[in-house]
Amino acid sequence: MDTVNYGIVGCGMMGMEHIENIGLLPHGQVSAVLDPVPELAQEASRRAGGARVAQSMPDLLDGDDVDALVIVSPNHLHVDQLFEISTLRHLPILCEKPLFTNPEQGERIKVFRDRYQAPIWVAMEYRYMPPIAAFLDEVEAATGGIEMLTIREHRFPFLPKIGNWNRFNRNTGGTLVEKCCHHFDIMCLAMQSEPVRVMASGGQAVNHTGESYAGEVPDIWDNAFVIVDFANGKRAMLDLCMFAEGSHYQEEITAVGRDGKIECLVPGPGRFWPDALGPAPVPKLLFSPRSPKNPSERDIPVDETLLEAGDHNGSTFYQHERFNAVVRGQGQVEVTLTDGARAVEIALAAQQSAIEGRTIELPVAG
Repeated sequence: MDTVNYGIVGCGMMGMEHIENIGLLPHGQVSAVLDPVPELAQEASRRAGGARVAQSMPDLLDGDDVDALVIVSPNHLHVDQLFEISTLRHLPILCEKPLFTNPEQGERIKVFRDRYQAPIWVAMEYRYMPPIAAFLDEVEAATGGIEMLTIREHRFPFLPKIGNWNRFNRNTGGTLVEKCCHHFDIMCLAMQSEPVRVMASGGQAVNHTGESYAGEVPDIWDNAFVIVDFANGKRAMLDLCMFAEGSHYQEEITAVGRDGKIECLVPGPGRFWPDALGPAPVPKLLFSPRSPKNPSERDIPVDETLLEAGDHNGSTFYQHERFNAVVRGQGQVEVTLTDGARAVEIALAAQQSAIEGRTIELPVAG
């Protein structure tokens, strides 16, 4: 297969980012789109160069113009859509995070995993941000083995979404699921060990408290601390604040070991950086060896074309590049259903820990 024809399920803001990045692939094109909001579907079709607008999932899959699917619908719809697809055709799927939003859906994913006969890739694109990818490549050598990992995300509030679905925990799974499964995935990847317990504190302090939808006030959190212990005795911490859009960098990841420290600095979306402040910050790695003391830094610039194509520091393109290779039979799935499920399990445990005020033990993986 030389060119992969994609069907897009969900044409909101993130769906448009997927369309833009697929358009940059030498072996990919969007051939069909599906969204219950006609205006969104039509705009997605236009951006994709005239892709077919499907009226339903069966309509999307009825024909030979779709080789792979990208699910970019609201979080709580992912599992039902995966099962519906499984009754129609078994095509390679790139499914946006979070894979599911509650424990019951997590059990259903195990059934789906055993049933589905095509590759599934969970869209944990933070792994593929060039500065974070470079951090993961360098972290063992820089630290001599991670003992402590800290991820700080200080960023802007949740953006408006269609129907304001992301204002309510019942749709998102909660902020630590919706926003932070990325971070828990990076923790697992960096630690190369299984998480065993979670302790968290979080809540809603500033954002969305003055909003009301059909008489209902949003309950989505805007800040949290989360500590995750791993089976190998190492630990990681997340520091999340979603009313800190004035920050110079959006993500700051720090790993420390017996030999030294390495830090990764990642700016937020360039479109939110004020023109009056000049050029947006450049991603960096900072190295701080213990002996001899010799701090240094390295810029990790991201291609401007990729920055223009989305809000995730080029990661959506690099993720699609690898998924495209899988569909063409030239690569392996790097973010599996098990990976996606584990990140959500940590996130759900963190939500539970913060609500109940206690440490949550995690089940054995698998």
